[in-house]
Amino acid sequence: MTQLTPALMFEGRAAEALDLYLSLFPDAQVIARQDYGADGPGAPSTILTAEVELAGQRLRVSDSPISHAFTFTPSLSLFVDGLALADFKRLYAGLSDGGEVLMPPDSYGFSTRFAWVNDRFGVSWQLNVP
Repeated sequence: MTQLTPALMFEGRAAEALDLYLSLFPDAQVIARQDYGADGPGAPSTILTAEVELAGQRLRVSDSPISHAFTFTPSLSLFVDGLALADFKRLYAGLSDGGEVLMPPDSYGFSTRFAWVNDRFGVSWQLNVP
């Protein structure tokens, strides 16, 4: 079966990002994880590949063993919809901490509450209370 899964590539901070995401999303879980070993191209204990589930969506996460001239961009974001207000506030606080607020919480005329942030790792999140 063909499947589409967003993939996030970090440079040595994937485990730290996963810890944050797992702490913020109830029922989040790691489906599989493989770290680089002592003989791998990546630093030991960085993530070669991992699959996680956040809010019912599977994501692939990895650490690149080399530096790239690119990083994350807000032109591609993770849109979290159908949030209760309390969940919205928790996610906004956790994801914006140390990150960048692109659109602060407001109604913006298209939802009860909406915010757009880049987290401290550069991953872009749109949060929505319908």
